[in-house]
Amino acid sequence: MGFRSYLIRRLIYTVIVLWVILTFNYILFRVMPGDPEKMILDPNFTPQAKMELRRQFGLDQPPLTQYLNYLKSLVKFDLGLSFSTRRLVWSELRERLPNTIVLFSVAFVGQAALGISLGVASAANRGRFTEKFVVGAGLFAYAVPTFFIQLLLLLAFGYYWPIMPIHGTMSAPPPDGSWARFLDRLWHLILPAGSNILIGFGSWALYTRNTMLEALGQDYIVTARAKGLPRSEVLYHHALRSVLPPIVTLIFMSLPGAVSGAVITESIFSWHGVGRYLLDATLQMDYPAAQGAFYLIALAVIISNLMADIAYGLVDPRIRVGAGAGK
Repeated sequence: MGFRSYLIRRLIYTVIVLWVILTFNYILFRVMPGDPEKMILDPNFTPQAKMELRRQFGLDQPPLTQYLNYLKSLVKFDLGLSFSTRRLVWSELRERLPNTIVLFSVAFVGQAALGISLGVASAANRGRFTEKFVVGAGLFAYAVPTFFIQLLLLLAFGYYWPIMPIHGTMSAPPPDGSWARFLDRLWHLILPAGSNILIGFGSWALYTRNTMLEALGQDYIVTARAKGLPRSEVLYHHALRSVLPPIVTLIFMSLPGAVSGAVITESIFSWHGVGRYLLDATLQMDYPAAQGAFYLIALAVIISNLMADIAYGLVDPRIRVGAGAGK
């Protein structure tokens, strides 16, 4: 019953946060400088044609009616028509969404796998070169801005050693054959995903190292060593298993930042994804397209936060018990 009430509260908070974000999203794109109507209304159009276009895009209705229609449309994923392409925004987003999911999945899994592995290795070799190297590299990766590393990689492998594709998701024209296309997509994925892995592994490594060091100092680890158990068994079967709950929680809590970081990566590498679509739509004052892309990214971030809250409540019962103690 405790977890059920905790889950209901988190769902209510999630709905409230989503409503606030969508409201600011609606207001923001209407107070930005520029006139989006100029993108759809040609000065040479007749007054009747201009009125018809305004009606098609819902610009002839009062602001409150537009706001209510905007919320209803988002619930149904009816994101309207793009000002610049005259296509359905949801259709354009669906074309780009797989690319964003692939980039996000490879980068996130790579960050977690590399960071956790190096964190365990540095804790197991405390005071040695391995720990010093992992801590130094992790702090450097954590402190340096994302775009700086990515621009350096573009400069290195696109200018000085032009051996890697530096933009796009596939060569133009694409190669023949499904296997050749798969390898070509993989080749284009190396720099954007690899840069995210290099940038993001540091926080994972440092967190895993610190939790592992704390676990290795516990009495049950001393007892296991006193029994003569192999070093690998003590490290992985006892210490690592005991710190898995906070690491699992960290995985879910890191999802929102990884999702929102897609905008920067896709923009720098001209990746044909949702983040790049959001930037292009904003620069072109294509408000329906920008709102749709922002809605999709905001929805992914909010769902990631909800998953983190649920995982945290399952892993640590004190969270949900403490949340309901005031009632």
